[in-house]
Amino acid sequence: MQDDIERVAVLGAGNMGHGITEAAAIAGYDVVMRDVDEDVLADGSEQIDWSVRKLAEKGEHDADPDAVLDRIETTTDLERAVADADAVIEAVPEKLALKRDVFTDLEEYTDEDALLATNTSSLSITDIAAATDAAERVVGLHFFNPPVRMDLVEVVYGEQTSDDTAERAYEFAESLGKTPIYVRKDVNGFVVNSVLGPFVEEPAWMVSGDEATVEQADAAMVHERGYPMGPFELSDLTGIDVAYHVREEAGKPIPPVMEDRVEAGDLGRKTGRGYYDYEGGEGATYEPEDAEGFDWLRVEARMVNEAAKLVGDDVATPEEVDTGMRLGTGFPEGPCSRGDDLGLDAVLEKLRDCRTATGSDRFEPADFLVGLVEAGKTGLDAGRGFYEYDE
Repeated sequence: MQDDIERVAVLGAGNMGHGITEAAAIAGYDVVMRDVDEDVLADGSEQIDWSVRKLAEKGEHDADPDAVLDRIETTTDLERAVADADAVIEAVPEKLALKRDVFTDLEEYTDEDALLATNTSSLSITDIAAATDAAERVVGLHFFNPPVRMDLVEVVYGEQTSDDTAERAYEFAESLGKTPIYVRKDVNGFVVNSVLGPFVEEPAWMVSGDEATVEQADAAMVHERGYPMGPFELSDLTGIDVAYHVREEAGKPIPPVMEDRVEAGDLGRKTGRGYYDYEGGEGATYEPEDAEGFDWLRVEARMVNEAAKLVGDDVATPEEVDTGMRLGTGFPEGPCSRGDDLGLDAVLEKLRDCRTATGSDRFEPADFLVGLVEAGKTGLDAGRGFYEYDE
């Protein structure tokens, strides 16, 4: 456990809330899990009980399940939940007004030394922290689902988050057995979702323009490029509406094929149909031979470019970007490493060709990428790109 944190409050008992509660209790913390809905609290507690025992049976933790469960309290009373907490992690639904209301109350009910964290995956840390007069002690702690199993945690700075607050949050995540990465600026999508965006979005633009098929894109990215899931298969799993609303909130253009599915209510596995049919059909049906002819470099060039924006803007280091993508998405390697392998000059040429062909700003090369190439730092073959290499 972290020395200055003994008692943790988790606000929200849904999938993320009860998962974070479980992870903290397994790590030895006393945890209060709070939700406004008693039924949600009861369900969350049942899920924790089942999971703690199942993971112990599998040898995935060596804590005594009964001792873990004894460290968890539940309540519907916010003031009671946070009064003695050394760290508070908010995991309520992704609605800015709701989160701001919670943080307004937290400033009143918590000790001035308490760490205040939000688990938001898409909202601005700065906007949430603005609901308090203590923005310097508000930080993003973005766990990935399911929190008890996923290693990655993004530690996200708001505009006023202090270094001390971010360091405490980082050390707390480490004490849970997680691998944290710093996200030093409050950018939309943080690190992982920023890079994941083009992986999902660019194939959707290609299918919308009749330049590829769903099966072709998925087959190429899995069987030729080694990703654990194709972009359309992944969208069906996470919910097509999730990617849609993230782009809508950010004011980004939405590929027509994505918009069509959302308007039809075909959101993926949860509705029985998305890009693939999960009720009358077999789900994802692509085969290795379907990959032929897909322009995968167009997709990967955009991912490398997104990484270059993050590195160039001092949001994260190449190591943090790559760690985030490997642990947060299961990608075989991060975009900085892959870009160096491909050759950053080849990546830049692809972006410029696509920019000319489509007229779209989404291919505009990052200044940092252009600078690397102009300096001859084109990747592995040159001995220097995002990383330095021994001859």
